[in-house]
Amino acid sequence: MPQVLVSISLPSQNRIRQNPSVNFRDKIIAWDHLPAWREVFRRRGQKLVVTNGCFDLLHLGHVSYLESARNQGDALLIGVNSDDAVRQLKGPTRPINAEFDRAAVLAALQSVDGVCIFQEKRATRFLGHAQPDIYVKGGDYTLETLDQEERRTVEQAGGRIVIIPFVPGKSTTATLEKISKL
Repeated sequence: MPQVLVSISLPSQNRIRQNPSVNFRDKIIAWDHLPAWREVFRRRGQKLVVTNGCFDLLHLGHVSYLESARNQGDALLIGVNSDDAVRQLKGPTRPINAEFDRAAVLAALQSVDGVCIFQEKRATRFLGHAQPDIYVKGGDYTLETLDQEERRTVEQAGGRIVIIPFVPGKSTTATLEKISKL
């Protein structure tokens, strides 16, 4: 009978790799490196899709949305709100998971090419830095309800905006409400 090795330890933030050809940590892009990272796709003639959000508790709605976003172009970059920005947006009990943890979980998804944490409550500065060809937002937005500074930033740089419908009944708020009733 073949010998099976079982590891019960979790990966650390060190460079320990289970598969040397894959390391999700390499997909976390430092703010200062974002323009150069973005330029690689521009030189290749590839369309960069960008979205952003808190992504506090990853669920089916998120992964469906991200897959649909990625299918709009050649690469997907996610801007993740910092912990302070999430508190401003969602209240003092959020985020549930720290910004690096949220970025790392997103980076581990196959549909995601890069993740960058940004500090502001709104994504305007992040979008100016990322220069998306396509900016994707969830179905709770319309072109009219989207932050108009974000919209102008994308459109003035030649990008377009795509709204992707939600997966009904799947949200972090609904999940947290369900947990609180346990």
